[in-house]
Amino acid sequence: MKNKLGQNLEAGNASWTFDNDVWKNFDKHINKSIPLYLLCHKLGLEISDFFLEKNSKTIDLGCSTGTFIKKLNARHNNKNLKINGYDSVKKMVQAAKNNNKNKKNISILKKDIVKDKILNNVDLITSFFTLSFVKPAHRQEVFNKIFNSLNWGGGFIFFDKVRAPDARFQDIMTQIYTNYKIDRNFSPNEILNKSKSLKGVLEPYSTRENFLFLKRAGFKDYMTIFKCITFEGFLAIK
Repeated sequence: MKNKLGQNLEAGNASWTFDNDVWKNFDKHINKSIPLYLLCHKLGLEISDFFLEKNSKTIDLGCSTGTFIKKLNARHNNKNLKINGYDSVKKMVQAAKNNNKNKKNISILKKDIVKDKILNNVDLITSFFTLSFVKPAHRQEVFNKIFNSLNWGGGFIFFDKVRAPDARFQDIMTQIYTNYKIDRNFSPNEILNKSKSLKGVLEPYSTRENFLFLKRAGFKDYMTIFKCITFEGFLAIK
C-alpha cells in the first residue's frame, strides 16, 4: 500500500524509490523538503570556480534531473568542460538528458556508483543528497572510488543528511526538522509517511563518521561548508 508524501509523490513502508514517476515532481519536492536547497547548489557553483579550468572534467553523482549540471554548464560555458552525470535510475537519466539537450559536452549515463567504474582524471566531483542512500556496507567503497577518480588537487563537494553526535542532539534536531516541514505545509501524515518509506533506504552518518570515510579513502584536507539542522555540506581536496 502506498501513502502520500506530498507533491504528488507516493511510497509504501520502507520502500522509497527514485524510480517510476518521481522525476516529474522531484525538484519541487526536494526544494521544499531540504532547508536552503538552492543555497547548496549555489555553494557548489561558487566552489567549482576554484577547481574547473578550460577542458576540465567533472562528475555529478546521483544527478537526478540534471538541474545542477545545467547550472554548472551555464556558469562555465566558455571553458568547454566535459560534464558527466551519473544516476542509477533510468527515468532520472532520461529527465537529465532532456534537461540538458543539445549540449555536446554533457554526458548523462545510467551508472550505479557502487557497481560501476567512474571516470578517472577528474577535477571536480559533486554529489547532492545521494551518498546516504548507498548501503553502509558499500559506502567506503564509493568514497574510495571518488578519491581515486580525482586528479591531485581535485575537489569533492557533497551534501547529505547527517545524524547528530548523540541521542539527545538527534532528538532535538529531529523535532526541529519536523517543525520545519510542518511550516512548509507538509501534513503530519505526509511527514510520517515519508519517514516510514525511508526506513532501511536512507542511512545517514554523523559529521565525524563522514570525515572518517574521507580520511580512510585518502583525503587529508576536508571541512564542513554548510550546516542546517540535519543537513550538511562538505568539501574535500585530494
